[in-house]
Amino acid sequence: MTETSINPAIFTWDGPHGLPRFEAVKDEDFKAAFDFALAAHEAEIEAIAGNPEPPAFANTIAALEIAGDELSRVSALFWNKAGADTNETIQHLERAISPVMSRHYSKIGQNEALFRRIDALWQARENLGLTPEEMRVLERHWKGFVKSGARLPRAEQRRLAEINEKLSSLGTGFGQNVLADEKNWFLPLSSEEELAGLPGFLRDAMAAAAEARGEAGKYAVTLSRSIIEPFLTFSDRRDLREQAFNAWIARGENPGPTDNREIIAETVSLRAEKATLLGYPHYAALKLDNTMAKSAGNVNTLLMQVWEKARRRALEEEADLARLIAAGGGNHAVAPWDWRYYAEKLRAQTYNFSESELKPYLQLERIIDACFAVAEKLFAIKAVRRTDVAGYHPDVRVYEIRDTNGNLVALFLGDYFARPSKRSGAWMSSFQSQHRLPLKNGAKGEIPIIYNVCNFAKPAEGRPALLSLDDARTLFHEFGHALHGMLSNVTYPSVSGTGVSRDFVELPSQLYEHWLTVPDILREYALHHETGAPMPAELLDKVLAARTFNAGFNTVEFTSSALVDMAFHTRPPGGDPMVLTAEVLAEIGMPSSIVMRHRTPHFAHVFSGDGYSAGYYSYMWSEVLDADAFEAFMETGNPFNPDTARKLKDNIYSVGGSVDPEDAYKAFRGKLPSPEAMLKKKGLAA
Repeated sequence: MTETSINPAIFTWDGPHGLPRFEAVKDEDFKAAFDFALAAHEAEIEAIAGNPEPPAFANTIAALEIAGDELSRVSALFWNKAGADTNETIQHLERAISPVMSRHYSKIGQNEALFRRIDALWQARENLGLTPEEMRVLERHWKGFVKSGARLPRAEQRRLAEINEKLSSLGTGFGQNVLADEKNWFLPLSSEEELAGLPGFLRDAMAAAAEARGEAGKYAVTLSRSIIEPFLTFSDRRDLREQAFNAWIARGENPGPTDNREIIAETVSLRAEKATLLGYPHYAALKLDNTMAKSAGNVNTLLMQVWEKARRRALEEEADLARLIAAGGGNHAVAPWDWRYYAEKLRAQTYNFSESELKPYLQLERIIDACFAVAEKLFAIKAVRRTDVAGYHPDVRVYEIRDTNGNLVALFLGDYFARPSKRSGAWMSSFQSQHRLPLKNGAKGEIPIIYNVCNFAKPAEGRPALLSLDDARTLFHEFGHALHGMLSNVTYPSVSGTGVSRDFVELPSQLYEHWLTVPDILREYALHHETGAPMPAELLDKVLAARTFNAGFNTVEFTSSALVDMAFHTRPPGGDPMVLTAEVLAEIGMPSSIVMRHRTPHFAHVFSGDGYSAGYYSYMWSEVLDADAFEAFMETGNPFNPDTARKLKDNIYSVGGSVDPEDAYKAFRGKLPSPEAMLKKKGLAA
């Protein structure tokens, strides 16, 4: 394989400001590019490991930080495609390349000569005159090699490499199965009787979804959250709600080739074996090492503290819904496909407004503007749309992020609409991370190129995209992650942006959600899509008053998922994963009217890769931090207090993983928080 036989556009990003020229890359180009990049990275690693000079931070750690540029570029392009716009060609290569990548990194992590150099630096670290950031980077590399089995006997190293390779393949299969179930199921509706109760915005979205699936003139219920949740909220047809709900929760559990249950069982077993090989009592202990939580015991203590309050509140909410059903002449208990429907009716009664009344004020375009406006107020950066620059899909928008002097800080891409080729959920990722190291191409450092992916229902041509309040929060959440990447100001790429511990990474995103409901922001940006009028003060007051409505349901949905995740990774493996799931839910007293937010067969956070395994709790851990962090602003009487915002940027958003997360938070706030502010925010403090 020679460099001339591959598409240079994969490695040479010469679009505006160094953006990839996406249109120049074809699906068929990736295989050759991966082959070349893997070989190039291996050669760089061998050169570092075999360097005849004594190990030094510059010739070992800094060299590792910039090695593999070609592999980073092809990987960034490919995994973006695999998540946001996949097809059979990409999925076939994804299944093939996942184990190859695993073998590649296992080989690096078990390179004896390389580890000797890193270990020598680690043992002498106090005498090397390292900066605090360099010490963090050295620690990250040393611990990474130890967890890759660098200190294990050869036979155990080989077994660990086999486990990692298999886990990589299993995670890929899991994710593809969930996507297949989501893509293949939809419920076409046509009669007014079938559409009873559905507001106009939802009918528009369902009509567009039906047309995209070859059912022009009909309305499609899909398993995209931005359609299925409002359908469950508004449809008067209980039988259709049940049918759609059961399809939604069955993702990954349908008999046949997309059934994930065996994948889960094998994944859990292999993870437990991996932890044992590395000297940990269970997989959660391995994953929680080097996090703020420290141990599974600490995690479960927090989760159960919240669970008891949330369950008690949820049972009270269920009783309220049951009374509403009975008052309407119903003679059935509250089923999971009933909850959203009757909760919406109860909210309309209690607070005298409904989601359908609110939604016309939450236009996607205006909420995006609100996201950017908050960033400008807090961090003095401005987003400039580049309509002349192509993204990786026609729906993708490209922005320059500039400071008050007009200097380019970052590039941001927004990909907001659902499509069958995109996996569900919402996420932030990067094509390129910020750093200041010199590269072999002569450049010194790189600006961050960050993107957000969401799955909002795409409206019919000429109609505005209207969001639910949860959708709007999701948009703010993901842009909070994006800001973490774009405001990064570090030297080394491994600690750039979101390169922090799992239970700290959600702080910048969850904190950013708070500014969505700051009254000044809603007054300015929540404008009616037809009249342009701002949200009436009376409706705004109701929205703010209802922020903790249904808090028991929402918290039970999340916390049960987090507890099941921890059980899978602390208890002995073996047996049917659905049996373990049922046992855990029975132990904690899961209400029969509520289902886990992510049922085990489609729990992609935990089983489609390793990102949030034994780590789903981290959303709540970070929620403790974000509630306290926003209090720092409210204590000043100004949600945009410039001094507090400066401390937030300097100590949280810009330092990445270059500072210990506890030290970073204390530098911002002066102390670590207790869960009380979080419980208060949820309305569960009493």
